[in-house]
Amino acid sequence: MGMMLIFVAVSVTGCGEGFSLERVEHDLNIWGIPHHPWHLGQIGGFPLEFNPPTIIFTWVAMVLTVLLCVAAARGTNLRQPSKLACLIEMILQFLRGLVDERLEAKKAAGLYTLIFTFFLFITVCNLLGLVPTMVAPTADIQTTFGLALITFVMMYVWGIRYKGVRYFKHYLQPYPFFLPITILEDLAKPLTLAFRLFGNMKGKEVMILALLGLITGVAEIAGGFLASVVWLGFCVFISLIQAFVFTVLSIAYISMAAAEEHH
Repeated sequence: MGMMLIFVAVSVTGCGEGFSLERVEHDLNIWGIPHHPWHLGQIGGFPLEFNPPTIIFTWVAMVLTVLLCVAAARGTNLRQPSKLACLIEMILQFLRGLVDERLEAKKAAGLYTLIFTFFLFITVCNLLGLVPTMVAPTADIQTTFGLALITFVMMYVWGIRYKGVRYFKHYLQPYPFFLPITILEDLAKPLTLAFRLFGNMKGKEVMILALLGLITGVAEIAGGFLASVVWLGFCVFISLIQAFVFTVLSIAYISMAAAEEHH
């Protein structure tokens, strides 16, 4: 306990009074990416704005995801597969097992690619925020809402595909006057998915910026470096967990829409 108190005391010593997240972001922006959103007019009275860092690093994440899969595919060898190929296969088999637990083979087969892509792409996006000078696309609500919207649409696609008009029967159960509550339940699913992922990734990035810019002087040597390393290690764990949570909840929502009711 005494050593911990000394560590905390040394860490907070020298914290800059003029600390600013905007200044730290500006100093790390070696790519010259504009921080201000691009205004592209309006749609129905709502401004159409896009965040330049989010767009750029979303493309970076997409390229890295494709390259990762290509590298794994090239390493496929039945006799001696590469470590990357084994890792990707383990992830795919694990996610496939989660889908198979909730849906029969015919309904589950079409979801394997989507669920695997969700997990891999979101993981890459989350981890990008740990690389100096880069940002996590998932720290932007527009990205997470777009991903959640895919899950929301797939709920209806899979529900209508395998149940037809019977899918909408749940809106009238157990009583028709529950319809508004059921609709709100469905609308809440993508919102909670989006805000959960966004909140965790945004908080992670803010803390990283705080550790990089707040601790100065003696603390930067004695405590700041250690605090940053410990937090970055924890952020890797957070990034993987949040990608997993988003993927598992997507499986649950889509499977509930397509699964047959047993009485």
